[in-house]
Amino acid sequence: MLPTLTGPSRKSAAGGAPRQLVILLHGLGADGNDLIGLAPYWAPLLPEAEFVSPDAPFPCDMAPFGRQWFSLQDRSPQSILAGVRAAAPILDAFIDDALKARNLDESRLALVGFSQGTMMSLYVGLRRAKALAGILGFSGALIGAESLPQEIRSRPPVLLIHGDSDEIVPFQAMTLAGQGLKAVGVSVESLTCPGLGHGIDEAGLKRGGAFLRQIFTARGH
Repeated sequence: MLPTLTGPSRKSAAGGAPRQLVILLHGLGADGNDLIGLAPYWAPLLPEAEFVSPDAPFPCDMAPFGRQWFSLQDRSPQSILAGVRAAAPILDAFIDDALKARNLDESRLALVGFSQGTMMSLYVGLRRAKALAGILGFSGALIGAESLPQEIRSRPPVLLIHGDSDEIVPFQAMTLAGQGLKAVGVSVESLTCPGLGHGIDEAGLKRGGAFLRQIFTARGH
């Protein structure tokens, strides 16, 4: 039995049944409350979108509070990949249930991640049979790039945003992710945030909101 994810949500600003769904995936040591705070920034651009921010499935093993998608006690590439692979079916099941509950399909779904949440968004989103509307990743990295050419099943558009002073996930990770995505035919854009550490700034919020609006508009939603 897979763990069932739950977390805070914010109904569509327009009221009624949502026509789009934005799933927000937080980073290590946080929980769903961390990213649901982005919803008020983007709701005016996406009045028909519901925002959902699930808590990651596991308690954080590096702090007395918070959640994690996978452990970072061992930071070797093999261990991180194994952790992402173990969490992927849990996130996939959550996505399936969230879409079904709202009678929406993948073309009406955007994944937004921060740090570990970006790693999960890119891993899961590109391996789903039907393409999502898009993936927005802050301060993350592309895990499993070596196997991606064999495992990719869909190619949603991607926007990567990263601070060039990130002290947690190196800025170079954005460049490497962009190269890995382009190599398998994914349309990818990127935004560098000068002087920004491991976080989200006003420029990133603004560009991210415009991207979300653009991908839903492109799908006729």
